[in-house]
Amino acid sequence: MARDELKSAAESIERAADEASDDAATDRLQNQSEQFAAYATADRGPDHGQLARHEHILNEVADEEGGDVASGLEDALESISAFRETVEGV
Repeated sequence: MARDELKSAAESIERAADEASDDAATDRLQNQSEQFAAYATADRGPDHGQLARHEHILNEVADEEGGDVASGLEDALESISAFRETVEGV
């Protein structure tokens, strides 16, 4: 189910936030995790534009942090990609 992918992304991002070495990265990831958790239970999920913005942020943090953070965010990005295949439009 598509909403499960958003929940999975939120959980992967939260785990990555726990591994982040920088407070700013931790805050950014916690914010992203909260947004995906909200999307998972919302009446309407994110559109392609919103997902693209999230992917950009997650890739940016992954590049900055590397290691376990990048690995966790890779899992989240896979879940986001799987959800994105269910979104109409572009």
